[in-house]
Amino acid sequence: MSHDIVTITGDQLPSLDFISKQVADDSAGAICTFSGCTRDTFQGKRVVRLDYEAYVPMATKILQDLIAEARRRWALTHVAVYHRTGTVPVGEVSVVIAVSSSHRQESFQAAAYLIDALKDQCPIWKKEVYEDGSVWKGRCVHEHK
Repeated sequence: MSHDIVTITGDQLPSLDFISKQVADDSAGAICTFSGCTRDTFQGKRVVRLDYEAYVPMATKILQDLIAEARRRWALTHVAVYHRTGTVPVGEVSVVIAVSSSHRQESFQAAAYLIDALKDQCPIWKKEVYEDGSVWKGRCVHEHK
């Protein structure tokens, strides 16, 4: 039986090992993970931190819908999506996606789809804070029904 995990939290995210174990299954020959981390520079500017805000109820629903769409496209075993809100310092993880499937190609494709769709459709906004100012980034173009 497959299961999906969607967690949006202000706390530090669990380890990649912990999340990988959540999607592990004897029937799955592949686990693909993606971790998004705060980097120290962007377009030549020194990044101090990222600040995330989210409309959590809607973001959770949209992530569940995106996972359902990924399941329609690929034969997936388990899926976990974690996203952090609040301040994420340089070097720390803000998002993790883990997907298990029988074969690697499905996991690779589903993980890529999920991170791209999350960035395009979820009401999660990122403020990049630089040494010389800040800017809000992200777009939410999904018209949710």
